[in-house]
Amino acid sequence: MNAMIAWFARNRVAANLLMWAILIAGWVALPTIKQTIFPDFPVNLVSVTVVYPGASPEDMERSVTLRIEEELEGLEGVKEMTSSANEGATNVLIELETGADIAKALDEIQTRVDSIDTFPEEAEKPIVQEILFRTQVLDIAVHGDVAERSLKELGQQVRDEIAALPGVSQVDLVGTRPYEVSIDVSEAALQRYGLRFEDVALAVRRSSLDVPGGSVKTKGGEILLRTDGQAYWGDEFARLPVVTRDDGARVLVGDVAAVRDDFEESSKYATLDGERAVFVQVYRVGDQHALDVARAVKGYLATLETRLPDGVSVTIWDDDSKYLSDRIGMMLRNARSGFVLVVVLLAMFLKLRVALWVAVGVPVSVAGGVALMPALGIDINILSVFAFIMALGILVDDAIVTGENIYSHMEREPGDPMGAAIRGTQEVAVPVVFGVLTTIAAFAPFALVEGHSKIMAVSIGGVMMASLVFSLIESKFVLPAHLGHSRNLDRPPRNPVSIRWAAFQRAVARGLAWFVEDVYGPAVRRCIAWRYVTVAASFGVFAFAIALVATGAVKSVMMPTMERDSVSARLRMPLGTPIAETESAMAQIEAAARVLVDELDAGRPDDEPPRFEHSVTMIGTQRSFGADERRSATGQSHLAEMTLRLSPSESRSVRSPEIADRWRDLTGAIPGVEELVFTGRFKHFGEPIDVELRSEDTDVLRAASAELQERLAHYPGITDIRDSYVEGKQELVLAIRPAAEALGLTLEDLGRQVRQAFYGAEAQRIQRGRDEVKVMVRYPEEGRRSLADVERMRIRLPDGTAVPFASVARAELRRGPASIFRVDRQRRIRVTADVDETLANAQEMATEIETKLVPPLLAEFPGVSWSFRGEQEESREANSGLARGFVVGLTAIFILLATPLRSYTQGLVIMLAIPFGYVGAVVGHLVFQQEMSFLSMTGVLACAGVVVNDSLVLITFMNRLREEGMTALEAAARAGQSRFRAILLTSLTTFAGLIPIMADRTSQAQFVKPMALSLGFGVLVATVFTLLMIPAAVMIVEDVTALASRGREALARRRRVALGER
Repeated sequence: MNAMIAWFARNRVAANLLMWAILIAGWVALPTIKQTIFPDFPVNLVSVTVVYPGASPEDMERSVTLRIEEELEGLEGVKEMTSSANEGATNVLIELETGADIAKALDEIQTRVDSIDTFPEEAEKPIVQEILFRTQVLDIAVHGDVAERSLKELGQQVRDEIAALPGVSQVDLVGTRPYEVSIDVSEAALQRYGLRFEDVALAVRRSSLDVPGGSVKTKGGEILLRTDGQAYWGDEFARLPVVTRDDGARVLVGDVAAVRDDFEESSKYATLDGERAVFVQVYRVGDQHALDVARAVKGYLATLETRLPDGVSVTIWDDDSKYLSDRIGMMLRNARSGFVLVVVLLAMFLKLRVALWVAVGVPVSVAGGVALMPALGIDINILSVFAFIMALGILVDDAIVTGENIYSHMEREPGDPMGAAIRGTQEVAVPVVFGVLTTIAAFAPFALVEGHSKIMAVSIGGVMMASLVFSLIESKFVLPAHLGHSRNLDRPPRNPVSIRWAAFQRAVARGLAWFVEDVYGPAVRRCIAWRYVTVAASFGVFAFAIALVATGAVKSVMMPTMERDSVSARLRMPLGTPIAETESAMAQIEAAARVLVDELDAGRPDDEPPRFEHSVTMIGTQRSFGADERRSATGQSHLAEMTLRLSPSESRSVRSPEIADRWRDLTGAIPGVEELVFTGRFKHFGEPIDVELRSEDTDVLRAASAELQERLAHYPGITDIRDSYVEGKQELVLAIRPAAEALGLTLEDLGRQVRQAFYGAEAQRIQRGRDEVKVMVRYPEEGRRSLADVERMRIRLPDGTAVPFASVARAELRRGPASIFRVDRQRRIRVTADVDETLANAQEMATEIETKLVPPLLAEFPGVSWSFRGEQEESREANSGLARGFVVGLTAIFILLATPLRSYTQGLVIMLAIPFGYVGAVVGHLVFQQEMSFLSMTGVLACAGVVVNDSLVLITFMNRLREEGMTALEAAARAGQSRFRAILLTSLTTFAGLIPIMADRTSQAQFVKPMALSLGFGVLVATVFTLLMIPAAVMIVEDVTALASRGREALARRRRVALGER
């Protein structure tokens, strides 16, 4: 390496070309890197979906779900298999192990599912697909006071036109009902014409079709033959023949039935600010750039306004691209501010030209990191940009040590700047290289983190390691050339600004010299004299920091609390509730929202923008709270949700969780409601409290769930306690009478006729444009409203005789579950709760559940097993990986320290500084009143690699002083004084680079602030202990070595004496 350092130092052209190559590589790579708010998470999921219209959840489980689970049992590479059986559909999710071949697994699952031949005849073909991660960019509302059909057609037009834009690939239309042609046949008409439902359905199939008839080859060319009889619209179906009499007269569908060409029968709609709305959702897929997609769509929307009909508007309801640009913009502003602070600090302690050349290493290192991001699979997101901010002060550490040493040689050897640059760089090459490697070693274990947190950790660790590699290259091969070819470094300043700055530098230097000689010098000597007390007291401080977290004085959570720019209310009534009752309950929530909005505006300062922007109400569906299993029954009349869009958090003085709490208070109690949840904050990994109970017996599960909920209710601060079990609709279970069996009627015949009458017989599916439309034959809507309609139904016997329903069948009314959830072939119920962070802590509550609530619960309900889900599951996976990574990182750091020092004990002494990074992290969180989180601990792990660098510099200089003949005691005292400026500067630059993030009060910064606090304060506090405790620890090692040496000498003397006596 010494030869390469000398060659690059003398060859300024090569050094500059290397620098520009790195800068250009970063500049070329930058436009190719996609931008996201958070990294894309690998889903590793395959979904199997089977639709069986009209089937109850228990029927779905018995006839579909269990058969899929049995067929997929033993599939290689499966981490977990979960399923949900709902009304009319079942979904089985197969989660694969990390690193599994998804394409291979998908093929295997498809093959196994296709081999199942025992599904019900009415069940649709299973759909097997990989679940892909996609990021929503825009959610656009098309709204107005117009008919539902007109609004849907406008929504389809907007969707199609946006999908045709260059760079836009995936656009969905939501909030609409499917079209349906309903052929309503009354019981009286069936009897009058002697028909059955299947007769009408069969007549439609036979008459509504296009049949290719081959071709005729004539002299003029080939002519295709085909029949053209496919009906597409309601009036066309009404003209189809059902019966042709002997006299040639035809009975048409319109003669026996009312044909309606309308929407599917479901109670589902949405409004924006009180006007009916449909939503066009635009996604970024693959390597598309969210900002490019948003820019194209917004340009299109600007031209759309003039083409919309009167009374219809288009509003961007949710703009994730704005969040992305705001967050990336915030991070870049903080990066610029941090860089300026770092340069100012360098200029305070170093010659201005030296400081500037040292600072050049930052953009070079950042460009190198950017150049490697595509190869590492890292996007530009809030975490990777934060990694660059975190790197600002760290990246100059090796350049500071190298640059300061070069300048010291220049001061001692004037007239030979090139020689000073080469010797100064070579002299510190080993400690600097190993110092950078220890920092890299601290970030490398981020790859061992498990769960979704791994992607976040890798985004930070990958950027840091790549940048550090280029930082090392720049400090060894570029910086010496710049300083070696610099002239007149000692030339006196001439312009007024330089003169004043030089005077300021001299004042700083005098102040620093006074502090080192008169404050630090006596202090370190006193610490060395009282070395055992110093080390014991230091670790007493470490123990106190641990106690602060353990006792809850500094709270700990999985992820820092982040408020949303919206608040939501989610309503669930008993399943089967009429839509009118759900609307009535929602009206109470909407009335409370209007009062809330008035309060928000009334208490708003004059210089603050309006706090409320828009509101969306959804009836018959919910789309928030994506981790909640209760959403499986969406699209039904008992569900509703309302969301208020707020102004950005940094522009209002009221936090969204406070707004949600006030909305809850204003709403009050709603009669008959089963669940009403208000929220105003992000839940990154689901609910803070999420306990999964598993058993084969649903009754036992429900009892265990109720008991756990009751026990949780006794804890203050635990709110919105509920479980995933939802009572289903009432079911009328049919059984055939023995007398009917004697007449040839089977249970299958009975079930099919009832299904055709009340759900409908599907006569056809037709394609109208992009819409698939079902053609259904059934009773009119007024004939399907009560149990009496079932009693009035006529059942057709095999001989065609129509008999009353009651004469051949009996019915029993009962209620089952709305959905049946299973995991690894067992039924499950999840008990969830929210945590009021002012009264309770999720981590402490999880410990309470595990140690005090669950053991007696399992004893009371044998056969029940349990596990944490949601935030706690992610927390334990992430922390487990982080703990393993910490051990691996510490081992790597020790190896990298002991190797150049050629000493086990000195490597261990240097590592004594690491625990005080944790002390600093606790201090920082205490000062800023912030909870310790997973990101806080990643900051502590990163800090470990940084704080050992100062100790390595200190120990290396001690060894050099010992080699020059100084005693161990004097070397320990003098080393800190000699290297005080370099150690202080490396710590201050790291801290200064993070000051803008730590001081940022916007919501965008809250996610990464814990890591900034851990690293910034950790380095700062650990530096104090490094300068005072490490010299004391070195002398303790000397004491032990001397004691061991005296012991060996005494033993040798006794051995000689013993031998002499013989």
